[in-house]
Amino acid sequence: MHWIEQGEARAVRWRSERGAEPPKRVIVVDDRLTADEAYGHACQGVALLWKGDFQNARQMLASLANRADRRQARSSRTGAPAPALAEVFNLQRQARAQRARTLGMLLIELDADFRVALRRAPDIRAACTEVFGPAGTEPAVIALRELQGIIGAHEWRTRGIDVPGAGGRIHPHYGVFAPTRSEYIGLVAQAPLPAALASVDLAFDIGTGTGVLAAVLARRGIGHLVATDQDPRALACARENLERLGLADRVELRHENLFPAGHAALVVCNPPWLPARPSSPLEHAVYDPESRMLLGFLGGLSEHLAPGGEGWLILSDLAEHLGLRSRAQLLGAFEAAGLEVLDRLDVRPTHPRAADASDPLHAARCLEVTSLWRLAGSRPGRLQLARGQP
Repeated sequence: MHWIEQGEARAVRWRSERGAEPPKRVIVVDDRLTADEAYGHACQGVALLWKGDFQNARQMLASLANRADRRQARSSRTGAPAPALAEVFNLQRQARAQRARTLGMLLIELDADFRVALRRAPDIRAACTEVFGPAGTEPAVIALRELQGIIGAHEWRTRGIDVPGAGGRIHPHYGVFAPTRSEYIGLVAQAPLPAALASVDLAFDIGTGTGVLAAVLARRGIGHLVATDQDPRALACARENLERLGLADRVELRHENLFPAGHAALVVCNPPWLPARPSSPLEHAVYDPESRMLLGFLGGLSEHLAPGGEGWLILSDLAEHLGLRSRAQLLGAFEAAGLEVLDRLDVRPTHPRAADASDPLHAARCLEVTSLWRLAGSRPGRLQLARGQP
């Protein structure tokens, strides 16, 4: 990133884990800058490299967020007829992306050893090392909003999340989806295990993330599991969690896009639930563009099942209520993959957003159901039965 400071040209490495481009226009600011001035610059794409007090920078970021939220609230009160939920979803994503761009204009410089040379700055070296690796030999610039995300992720990683079915706490790493919604984990902990495990004591966990579902299945007595992911951060996270839980000798981790080689009595997958394009690399655990992971799992499931084996698909129907995917399309995908529905276990979400009437997507969230679909090789008549299910 290039800028002029005290009449001299400077060039420092730009860091952005969300894939943002370095800003083209940068000015150096400090505590004398007002929030209104800062917001005006940020909306025009002018980045603000902060040289004042660190805690004042945090307050400035909060002020920018308040102004961005008020602006969004005003733009939503147009008096026009309420749009369809799919349009509300897309408009909300666009507004969040614009908000992220605006807030991303407040920048902080890091020393080569990840120190922040500002008054009242915290020691963030451990948090940055977890994300960036060992300290290098050159300074860098990062958006304060991203830096706060890194600090928050470090706190999550240190504290962990209690998951009873896993036998302990799961510690998510930065950029790896945290298992904060316990209802889908409960489905995996309670679903009847396939009888085929008696002869083939092997299960696959596709897209393991933190390794939480592999841990739950190991706790249920499955002798050997192969957990895959194509994200090195996820594999490192899963390895650390499984070692901490004493399950590393039961779960083999592999860097794969979907399936490992071989056949298993149980194949589990919890793909991203919403068929939309991620706006940053950090959103890949939430958004599945064109349902690629979902369809890839369904399309390859049959050839990786042992005789009598089952595939468990854990999927929310929120996309259906938002008009992004229909139940007919999902069942059609089962049929196209030659799969039958053995059973479906349902649970309603318990997270706070499901009951938040002020959420623009409340009409969809209040209807959401998370399901564990038990799938197997197709036999005539089974999918017709599934089509009659609500």
